[in-house]
Amino acid sequence: MLKTKAKNEIIVFLLLLIFALFLWLINLGNLPLRDWDEGYYATVAQDMFQSGDWLYLTYADQPFLLKPPLIIWLINLSYNLWGINEFTTRFPCALLTAFGVPLLYLVGKNLFNQQSPAILSSLVYLTLIPMVRHGRLAMIDGMINTFFIFSIFSLVKSKKQPFWAIGFGVGIGLIALSKGILALALGGILGIYILWDREKNTLVNWFVKILETLGLQWILNGLLKTIFIPSQKRHHSLIKDYKLWIGLFLGFLPVISWYYLQINYYGEQFIQVHFLQQNFDRLSTAVEGNSGSSWYYILELIKYSLPWLLFLPSGLFLAWKKRQKSWGKLVLTGFFLFLGIITIMGTKLPWYIMPIYPFFALAVGYYLSCLYRVKKLYSKLLVFSFFGLSIITVAGGIYLWQETREIILMIMCCILFITFLLTSKKLKQKSSSFVEILMIGLYSSVLLFVISNSWIWELNEAFDVKPIARLIKENTPPATLIYTSFDYSRPSLDFYSDRQILAEDNITLEKRAATPSYLLLDQETFDNLKLSNVKILGEINGFILVSTEHQQSK
Repeated sequence: MLKTKAKNEIIVFLLLLIFALFLWLINLGNLPLRDWDEGYYATVAQDMFQSGDWLYLTYADQPFLLKPPLIIWLINLSYNLWGINEFTTRFPCALLTAFGVPLLYLVGKNLFNQQSPAILSSLVYLTLIPMVRHGRLAMIDGMINTFFIFSIFSLVKSKKQPFWAIGFGVGIGLIALSKGILALALGGILGIYILWDREKNTLVNWFVKILETLGLQWILNGLLKTIFIPSQKRHHSLIKDYKLWIGLFLGFLPVISWYYLQINYYGEQFIQVHFLQQNFDRLSTAVEGNSGSSWYYILELIKYSLPWLLFLPSGLFLAWKKRQKSWGKLVLTGFFLFLGIITIMGTKLPWYIMPIYPFFALAVGYYLSCLYRVKKLYSKLLVFSFFGLSIITVAGGIYLWQETREIILMIMCCILFITFLLTSKKLKQKSSSFVEILMIGLYSSVLLFVISNSWIWELNEAFDVKPIARLIKENTPPATLIYTSFDYSRPSLDFYSDRQILAEDNITLEKRAATPSYLLLDQETFDNLKLSNVKILGEINGFILVSTEHQQSK
């Protein structure tokens, strides 16, 4: 019986992994790299590939102090195995992100003690557009989610098999080696979950002392009854378990070692750039103008997590009702604490919300499993909402056709329209088959989306870098610094040209033209500067590459 059960779990794990890998890896290299993160990491990894120096990161031969090294190491390893291209740049992050899907299934299986909500949670996670899109890019956030899910799995598993407590520290250490200070936030959230779930007496005593100090003893009874519902189960103290601390030691040993070497080599410069400018400044200020209102991440959920967002309020309500259970505590702690942390941060970017999606998926997956069993939970609001989504899909299809003329996106919209319409009908009939329709329709639609040429829509915001990079490589010496009239520097152009191209204003460009320089100018700037006796090296896509060395020699 146990062997059959274990075999069944392995089959489910492998099937989910295959579905995820197919979705994350198909056509992975069909589009150029995107600014900013992809261009940065690819350029740094290319520098590492050329220099052979794995310890001290550089960008165009200058110190790169912004991020820890794990993503660069992985991309460079991919370059050494299969060469330098778009696929090998994105492959490590996409591969690791895909593993988050079956790992979340294991988390759900151990939390819910049922297979149905675990499978549904992982399928919700699999079909979330932000997870698929950002997970396919050469960005840190998708693989951080997988390390985070592994840490959660290790915590949950350690209840029955204490040895797994080691995995918690290893997972958090990998996050620290990927994105530094984020490990404190995610590790802290899981620490609070540990206190609530397995160190209840410690947490209660801590609250009691604080409230007594503040003279608020009168709310003790109500607070403890509301939040800390008594549980019949007792678990060994995880905080006192030496295996937890061994895991943290193993996880953070390479992190501490790397940081020690960087500080020893770069000194105060590393502390200023890496810790203060790149991490702490983002907490209090809007770095590089990336600001937003208090509703920024709520709007991100509304824009990109539909249709699963329709089930989220009920899923969170069930988590509150089941807060005496481990899964309820985990979902409530993770979802609301992390949402609060990123909301109060000064810098706001769409991918900062990524670690919330495992909790999102667990809440939605559990509620979907309840809809399977309990007919009275079917809501008329859901019926109308999915019907409304089918209408919106028609309007969206018309817009996409006008903008892209891609047939594959039209097929995607047709599938979504049929999916939402059938889902609305099945919900009205109180038929649980709506879940299968929704899963199949969404997976098919997301698959078509990533096959299209529009899955990285930001590429349409500026010129195509590859032809211009080719012009630069063919007409300038290696390691040449080039100045451009474009509004901002583009890391992706640096990567493809294997040169650094810096954006400058017209006054600075005019000064540069008076000395031996290479300039990449748009036609209007070229005309305004009235350059004479310069050598035009080539023209493409509205840009002119010129050398002023000829002028200097005159």
